[in-house]
Amino acid sequence: MPSNMGEGGGVRSVQRAFDILSLLSEDRRTLTIREVVDETGLAKTTALRLLQTLEHMGLLWATPKGFTAGPALWRWAHLARSAWELPAETVQLMRELGARHRETVNLYVPRDVRRICIAQQESPQPLRHVVRVGDELPLWAGASSKVLLIQAPERLLVRVARSSPYGEAHVATLRAWIGRAAHDGYAASQGEREPGLSAVAVPITGPVTSAGAAGAAGAASTVSTGSTGSTGSAVGGGGRAAVAALTLSGPTVRFTEDRVREFAADLREAAKRMSERGFDHPLT
Repeated sequence: MPSNMGEGGGVRSVQRAFDILSLLSEDRRTLTIREVVDETGLAKTTALRLLQTLEHMGLLWATPKGFTAGPALWRWAHLARSAWELPAETVQLMRELGARHRETVNLYVPRDVRRICIAQQESPQPLRHVVRVGDELPLWAGASSKVLLIQAPERLLVRVARSSPYGEAHVATLRAWIGRAAHDGYAASQGEREPGLSAVAVPITGPVTSAGAAGAAGAASTVSTGSTGSTGSAVGGGGRAAVAALTLSGPTVRFTEDRVREFAADLREAAKRMSERGFDHPLT
């Protein structure tokens, strides 16, 4: 390794390069040098050097309007699609849930203090909740977060709380939410992250050795059978823990108490089948 590229400098350069790539989105297909400088805070010479390196590697492509996603990303996209492709039965279960309830169905997995959407069946209704596959959302709020954190160790809860707008004091709220989710076997949320948005979530379980379980090792919390009576998605029994969250979400006005209970029962049955089949994804 060259002397001017020590470990710290190398890692910093990689982080900066990915920060630039992350500026691209469906709403912004090209980037100008000025946009990169303004949004990353990098010096113009540093930004230009990184852009040229990314272009040389094929990760970016120079056009008259700026830099856009490069052809080398096709290979990465194909690998990611293959790695994260869900079993046909899981996809079918999500489609059936969406068809029955006409709300958006999402599948989330935990990563550090965030959760990642790895699949979605979009609601057919004009007013609906949409999260793109690959989007990362915080773990400090939301129905999915509550079931993903059921067996999280205290140190993770503290880190999640610190990442919230409420600071470390939010740990107490997290504990209360998690306790209720563990007792009921599902979690619900209303406007916790976005006003007017509600969700119901249940855990999909796997062995506690799964890397995707949010700190399950060493935890003792369990999910009861709750009022729905299904035990298939219970966490804690038989050395199993939550590795993913299956969720229905939409406008709060449509999430009445009766519908929340209906959603929870149907979600638990679907999650039971997914858990029994074996939930295979790169984080487990």
